[in-house]
Amino acid sequence: MKNVTDSIFLLSYRPLAGGFGLNTNVLETDIINLGVVIGILIYFGKGVLTNLLENRRRTILNTIRDAEERYREATEKLKQARTRLQQAEVKADEIRSNGLAQMEREKRDLINAADEDSKRLEDSKNSTIRFEEQRAIEQVRQQVSRLALERALVSLNSCSNSESYSRIIDYHIGLLRTMENTID
Repeated sequence: MKNVTDSIFLLSYRPLAGGFGLNTNVLETDIINLGVVIGILIYFGKGVLTNLLENRRRTILNTIRDAEERYREATEKLKQARTRLQQAEVKADEIRSNGLAQMEREKRDLINAADEDSKRLEDSKNSTIRFEEQRAIEQVRQQVSRLALERALVSLNSCSNSESYSRIIDYHIGLLRTMENTID
């Protein structure tokens, strides 16, 4: 680069006696001088310009490759995310349907358990009622028997005759048998 600058400096130097020189005043130059200057710039600057353009081209290509690679990675990640989303939706539907089925099973089980409890309570109630009926019947039998015996004793005490005594006993035995048949 120093050689180019030195060459331009030497060409622009003008001897006083006239000779060949480079007129650097743009308004005073002619087309030949401009052509020479442009030719020199192109000749010496060609490598620099080529290097600059090549560097710029490589930078642009690298940027494009990087962008394409990022695009491919983003596309792959998007596909993976969509796949995971679909799997999650399937799993959510499965969980939802399993939850509904479980809820229905538990509902049925609760209804069945309530029915069984109700039946047990009904059986227990009926058993208690039968037991209380039997107990009441037994109490009535005992009271009837006691009352019959009390009457028989009263009747025996009032009768001293043995014939009347046996008649009264027969009467009360028949009365007790009638009561027992009625209660059963």
